[in-house]
Amino acid sequence: MEIQIINFQSHGDERGELIALEENKNIPFEVKRVYFMYNTKKEVHRGFHAHKKLQQVLFCPCGSCTIKLDSGKETVTVRLSNPTEGLVVEANTWREMYDFTPEAVLMVLASDYYDENDYIRDYDEFLQYVEACERKKE
Repeated sequence: MEIQIINFQSHGDERGELIALEENKNIPFEVKRVYFMYNTKKEVHRGFHAHKKLQQVLFCPCGSCTIKLDSGKETVTVRLSNPTEGLVVEANTWREMYDFTPEAVLMVLASDYYDENDYIRDYDEFLQYVEACERKKE
């Protein structure tokens, strides 16, 4: 499973740092939705779903958390702890987020608006969906 990390360019001086996020430039798609999670307790796990079409970029502008990505064949874990790094999460990827630091903010940029029909919330259904997609490619 290939993991894509985007390195955001930080611009700064004695006043502080600034990172600009631009759709179709350092974000590889048109951004239609932005949301963030905060005040998430360390022991809480979030996510537990995949998307059929939606792409996302996840990053922590503050604090850190761990992201587990699962393709149905491989699992990879990524620690987001640097505000200059964004994790690209492609469609058909199961995700879980956990181990949040107390000050963590997990920001998500999404390629489309919220659509409940795009979600796969059952892991066995996700595995069946990935298998069906693989058969279509053959």
